[in-house]
Amino acid sequence: MKKLLRSLAAPTAAVALALTATPTVLAQGANTATATAAATVTELTEPSPDVKDRKWWKIATESPDVEAYSAYSPAMDREIPLAVIPATNEAGERVEGAPIIYMLNGAGGAEQNNDWLTLNPTTDDNLGTIDFYKGKGVNVVIPMAGAFSYYLDWVSEPNGSYLKGPQMWETFLTKELPGPLESTLNAGEQRGIIGFSMSALPALLYAAHNPDMYGAVAGFSGHYQTTSPIDHAVHSLTLDRGGATVDQMLGPIGGPRAAYNDVVGNAHNLHSTAVYVSNGSGLAAETDLPGYYIRNGAPEIAASANAAVLQVEGGVIEGATNHSTHNLKAKLDQHGIDAVYNFRNTGTHSWPNWRADVHESWPVFEQAFFG
Repeated sequence: MKKLLRSLAAPTAAVALALTATPTVLAQGANTATATAAATVTELTEPSPDVKDRKWWKIATESPDVEAYSAYSPAMDREIPLAVIPATNEAGERVEGAPIIYMLNGAGGAEQNNDWLTLNPTTDDNLGTIDFYKGKGVNVVIPMAGAFSYYLDWVSEPNGSYLKGPQMWETFLTKELPGPLESTLNAGEQRGIIGFSMSALPALLYAAHNPDMYGAVAGFSGHYQTTSPIDHAVHSLTLDRGGATVDQMLGPIGGPRAAYNDVVGNAHNLHSTAVYVSNGSGLAAETDLPGYYIRNGAPEIAASANAAVLQVEGGVIEGATNHSTHNLKAKLDQHGIDAVYNFRNTGTHSWPNWRADVHESWPVFEQAFFG
């Protein structure tokens, strides 16, 4: 039941900003990442106590279809745990030279049990992350750290409750990690990347910064802009929860690092990547109503309370990301770049949509990988 109630989305509090952000034409910024050393990847058998207590670790150790690794990042001087669903065929046999999909977690990440393994299980009406990708001939890698980080390279080091020390996630995930990890997995040269909510922005941004790196990319319910005062206010809602500020991540409003990290301003670089983006409207769907939770075993009072949060806070957040996603579409259209859009008539900022998106985005990845 707790898993069901955690279907409501991440940010809380003052979300009634956000619907006025407008796209800006930006110059491509210079990548300031300087680390060139490769990550060191090892099998994770003795995790730290905090990792051992997380739900994804229990899932990984109990599933024959999941492996755990640890990757040392020179740029951040820390170990990053990874959950890996190795590529297999329909017979369950390992596939060598298979593509790899990186799946980024949302705001709270694995640190708050808000990850792709914990909150996308297989149920009577959903084929979860593990079972969906199993047998499809692709490796799936989920970094199990990075809560509230936006998976970006930060301007300065925070010292908050979740965010401490160097935050150099783009350097780690696009430069340090791929070579060593893909060699360890005997993966091929094709890659894709998926993000939702907080991580939708970096998923598309990595593809824009590295046009030849990813064959396909997907973003679910993302706010893709970083340059305006409204954008900074929106992102600060997530960063506040991690004990950091938007200036630490992006620098000043309209500054070069803010421009560099703006997906809409860099959308022209997505011309060589297959793109899937989705968003709800913010209006309540069936899965946002009390009856849905009651039918799934929730007490009536809890079901009503959680549905109210989804409809109010989750509705406003999804309305804001819907606006930003339409700005992204307008910019891609301006550049003549095709994408697959899934604008739903209903749906709040919550897990039922993102679980569905795993299934609905697959044809884009399948076509990019296998033709």
